[in-house]
Amino acid sequence: MKITSLQDLKKIQKTIADAAALKAAQQAAELEKQRRLAAQKNLFIHAAGAVHRIPDKRKALLKKEQPAPVATQLKLDEQAVLVEAISDGFDASSLLETDETLSYRRPGIGIDVLQRLRKGEWTIQRQLDLHGLRSDAARDALSGFIRDAHKHGIRCVRVVHGKGLSSPGKTPVLKAKVRNWLVQKNEVLAFVQARPMEGGAGALVVLLRPS
Repeated sequence: MKITSLQDLKKIQKTIADAAALKAAQQAAELEKQRRLAAQKNLFIHAAGAVHRIPDKRKALLKKEQPAPVATQLKLDEQAVLVEAISDGFDASSLLETDETLSYRRPGIGIDVLQRLRKGEWTIQRQLDLHGLRSDAARDALSGFIRDAHKHGIRCVRVVHGKGLSSPGKTPVLKAKVRNWLVQKNEVLAFVQARPMEGGAGALVVLLRPS
Protein backbone atom coordinates (compact mmCIF):
# COMPACT_ATOMS: atom_id res chain seq x y z
CA MET A 1 0.00 0.00 0.00
CA LYS A 2 1.43 3.34 -1.04
CA ILE A 3 1.44 5.96 1.67
CA THR A 4 0.45 9.34 0.35
CA SER A 5 -0.80 10.96 3.48
CA LEU A 6 -0.86 10.85 7.28
CA GLN A 7 -4.25 9.22 7.06
CA ASP A 8 -2.82 6.35 5.03
CA LEU A 9 -0.12 5.81 7.72
CA LYS A 10 -2.72 5.69 10.45
CA LYS A 11 -4.71 3.05 8.52
CA ILE A 12 -1.61 0.90 8.16
CA GLN A 13 -0.81 1.21 11.87
CA LYS A 14 -4.40 0.25 12.75
CA THR A 15 -4.24 -2.79 10.47
CA ILE A 16 -1.02 -3.95 12.12
CA ALA A 17 -2.47 -3.38 15.59
CA ASP A 18 -5.63 -5.29 14.70
CA ALA A 19 -3.59 -8.23 13.38
CA ALA A 20 -1.46 -8.31 16.53
CA ALA A 21 -4.54 -8.18 18.71
CA LEU A 22 -6.14 -11.02 16.74
CA LYS A 23 -3.03 -13.18 17.06
CA ALA A 24 -2.85 -12.53 20.81
CA ALA A 25 -6.51 -13.40 21.17
CA GLN A 26 -6.01 -16.66 19.24
CA GLN A 27 -3.01 -17.62 21.43
CA ALA A 28 -4.99 -16.84 24.58
CA ALA A 29 -7.87 -18.97 23.33
CA GLU A 30 -5.51 -21.88 22.57
CA LEU A 31 -3.92 -21.67 26.03
CA GLU A 32 -7.36 -21.65 27.61
CA LYS A 33 -8.35 -24.70 25.58
CA GLN A 34 -5.25 -26.63 26.69
CA ARG A 35 -5.83 -25.61 30.30
CA ARG A 36 -9.38 -26.95 30.19
CA LEU A 37 -8.28 -30.24 28.62
CA ALA A 38 -5.59 -30.72 31.26
CA ALA A 39 -8.10 -29.97 34.00
CA GLN A 40 -10.53 -32.54 32.58
CA LYS A 41 -7.76 -35.18 32.33
CA ASN A 42 -6.66 -34.61 35.92
CA LEU A 43 -10.27 -34.77 37.04
CA PHE A 44 -10.68 -38.22 35.36
CA ILE A 45 -7.46 -39.55 36.89
CA HIS A 46 -8.48 -38.45 40.38
CA ALA A 47 -11.94 -39.97 39.89
CA ALA A 48 -10.78 -43.30 38.36
CA GLY A 49 -7.74 -43.88 40.54
CA ALA A 50 -4.86 -46.19 39.53
CA VAL A 51 -5.40 -48.11 36.31
CA HIS A 52 -3.72 -51.21 34.84
CA ARG A 53 -3.27 -52.32 31.27
CA ILE A 54 -5.75 -55.01 30.24
CA PRO A 55 -3.84 -58.01 28.82
CA ASP A 56 -4.42 -58.71 25.17
CA LYS A 57 -6.27 -62.03 25.17
CA ARG A 58 -5.39 -62.55 21.54
CA LYS A 59 -1.81 -63.37 22.59
CA ALA A 60 -0.94 -66.81 23.93
CA LEU A 61 0.90 -66.74 27.26
CA LEU A 62 3.58 -69.36 26.71
CA LYS A 63 5.43 -70.76 29.69
CA LYS A 64 9.17 -70.44 29.56
CA GLU A 65 10.62 -73.72 28.40
CA GLN A 66 12.26 -75.51 31.30
CA PRO A 67 15.62 -77.17 30.80
CA ALA A 68 15.54 -80.94 30.52
CA PRO A 69 16.00 -82.65 33.91
CA VAL A 70 19.48 -83.97 34.54
CA ALA A 71 19.46 -87.68 35.30
CA THR A 72 21.83 -87.26 38.22
CA GLN A 73 21.31 -90.72 39.68
CA LEU A 74 21.78 -92.34 36.29
CA LYS A 75 25.10 -90.54 35.86
CA LEU A 76 26.21 -91.64 39.32
CA ASP A 77 25.24 -95.23 38.55
CA GLU A 78 27.12 -95.13 35.25
CA GLN A 79 30.19 -93.69 36.99
CA ALA A 80 29.96 -96.40 39.66
CA VAL A 81 29.83 -99.09 36.97
CA LEU A 82 32.96 -97.66 35.36
CA VAL A 83 34.77 -97.62 38.70
CA GLU A 84 33.70 -101.19 39.45
CA ALA A 85 34.55 -102.52 35.99
CA ILE A 86 37.01 -105.39 35.91
CA SER A 87 39.24 -106.26 33.00
CA ASP A 88 40.19 -109.57 31.41
CA GLY A 89 43.57 -108.10 30.52
CA PHE A 90 44.64 -107.61 34.13
CA ASP A 91 47.31 -110.09 35.34
CA ALA A 92 47.23 -110.59 39.09
CA SER A 93 49.89 -113.32 39.22
CA SER A 94 52.51 -111.01 40.73
CA LEU A 95 50.10 -110.06 43.52
CA LEU A 96 49.23 -113.60 44.58
CA GLU A 97 50.90 -115.47 47.39
CA THR A 98 53.59 -117.92 46.27
CA ASP A 99 51.89 -120.86 47.95
CA GLU A 100 50.50 -123.69 45.86
CA THR A 101 46.94 -122.41 46.07
CA LEU A 102 47.78 -118.88 44.85
CA SER A 103 45.88 -117.15 47.64
CA TYR A 104 45.71 -113.36 47.91
CA ARG A 105 45.73 -110.67 50.57
CA ARG A 106 45.53 -106.96 49.94
CA PRO A 107 48.50 -104.82 51.13
CA GLY A 108 48.10 -104.13 54.83
CA ILE A 109 46.25 -107.40 55.49
CA GLY A 110 48.19 -109.74 57.76
CA ILE A 111 49.13 -113.33 56.93
CA ASP A 112 47.00 -114.42 59.87
CA VAL A 113 43.89 -113.46 57.88
CA LEU A 114 44.75 -116.05 55.24
CA GLN A 115 45.40 -118.63 57.94
CA ARG A 116 42.00 -118.01 59.49
CA LEU A 117 40.32 -118.26 56.09
CA ARG A 118 42.03 -121.60 55.41
CA LYS A 119 40.90 -122.95 58.76
CA GLY A 120 37.31 -121.99 58.08
CA GLU A 121 37.09 -119.52 60.98
CA TRP A 122 35.00 -117.18 58.88
CA THR A 123 31.41 -118.30 58.29
CA ILE A 124 30.53 -118.42 54.61
CA GLN A 125 27.41 -116.27 54.27
CA ARG A 126 26.77 -116.37 50.52
CA GLN A 127 27.84 -118.39 47.48
CA LEU A 128 28.12 -117.78 43.74
CA ASP A 129 28.32 -120.70 41.33
CA LEU A 130 29.81 -119.78 37.94
CA HIS A 131 29.51 -123.29 36.44
CA GLY A 132 28.33 -123.24 32.83
CA LEU A 133 28.82 -119.49 32.30
CA ARG A 134 30.90 -118.03 29.51
CA SER A 135 33.72 -115.67 30.46
CA ASP A 136 31.81 -112.40 29.92
CA ALA A 137 28.74 -113.59 31.76
CA ALA A 138 30.85 -114.99 34.62
CA ARG A 139 32.76 -111.69 34.95
CA ASP A 140 29.55 -109.65 35.15
CA ALA A 141 27.94 -112.10 37.56
CA LEU A 142 30.97 -112.03 39.86
CA SER A 143 31.18 -108.23 39.85
CA GLY A 144 27.49 -107.86 40.71
CA PHE A 145 27.67 -110.58 43.36
CA ILE A 146 30.63 -108.97 45.17
CA ARG A 147 29.08 -105.50 44.96
CA ASP A 148 25.73 -106.69 46.33
CA ALA A 149 27.27 -108.78 49.12
CA HIS A 150 29.39 -105.86 50.29
CA LYS A 151 26.39 -103.54 50.13
CA HIS A 152 24.50 -105.83 52.51
CA GLY A 153 27.35 -106.17 54.99
CA ILE A 154 28.36 -109.71 54.00
CA ARG A 155 31.96 -110.41 55.03
CA CYS A 156 32.71 -113.92 53.76
CA VAL A 157 31.54 -115.57 50.51
CA ARG A 158 32.40 -118.58 48.38
CA VAL A 159 32.89 -118.36 44.62
CA VAL A 160 32.68 -121.66 42.76
CA HIS A 161 34.56 -121.49 39.45
CA GLY A 162 34.87 -125.23 38.86
CA LYS A 163 37.83 -127.50 38.24
CA GLY A 164 37.49 -127.44 34.46
CA LEU A 165 36.79 -131.15 34.15
CA SER A 166 34.10 -130.54 31.52
CA SER A 167 36.10 -127.90 29.64
CA PRO A 168 37.96 -128.65 26.38
CA GLY A 169 41.34 -130.09 27.28
CA LYS A 170 40.24 -130.35 30.91
CA THR A 171 41.59 -126.82 31.43
CA PRO A 172 39.92 -124.75 34.19
CA VAL A 173 39.16 -121.65 32.07
CA LEU A 174 37.59 -119.60 34.87
CA LYS A 175 39.98 -120.52 37.64
CA ALA A 176 42.73 -118.02 36.79
CA LYS A 177 40.27 -115.42 35.51
CA VAL A 178 38.28 -115.40 38.74
CA ARG A 179 41.45 -114.69 40.72
CA ASN A 180 42.37 -111.84 38.38
CA TRP A 181 38.88 -110.38 38.63
CA LEU A 182 38.72 -110.60 42.42
CA VAL A 183 42.04 -108.80 42.85
CA GLN A 184 40.58 -105.86 40.91
CA LYS A 185 37.58 -105.52 43.23
CA ASN A 186 38.12 -102.93 45.97
CA GLU A 187 35.68 -104.77 48.21
CA VAL A 188 37.95 -107.86 48.35
CA LEU A 189 40.49 -108.03 51.18
CA ALA A 190 41.71 -111.60 50.69
CA PHE A 191 40.86 -115.01 49.27
CA VAL A 192 42.09 -118.58 49.61
CA GLN A 193 41.32 -121.89 47.95
CA ALA A 194 38.35 -123.52 49.61
CA ARG A 195 38.78 -126.49 51.91
CA PRO A 196 37.98 -129.92 50.40
CA MET A 197 34.51 -130.03 51.94
CA GLU A 198 33.80 -126.50 50.56
CA GLY A 199 34.81 -127.20 46.95
CA GLY A 200 38.57 -127.56 47.15
CA ALA A 201 40.42 -126.51 43.98
CA GLY A 202 37.12 -125.63 42.31
CA ALA A 203 36.23 -122.75 44.63
CA LEU A 204 37.58 -119.76 46.53
CA VAL A 205 36.66 -118.39 49.94
CA VAL A 206 36.66 -114.59 49.76
CA LEU A 207 36.85 -112.08 52.60
CA LEU A 208 35.21 -108.69 51.96
CA ARG A 209 35.93 -105.42 53.66
CA PRO A 210 33.31 -104.04 56.07
CA SER A 211 30.61 -101.97 54.36
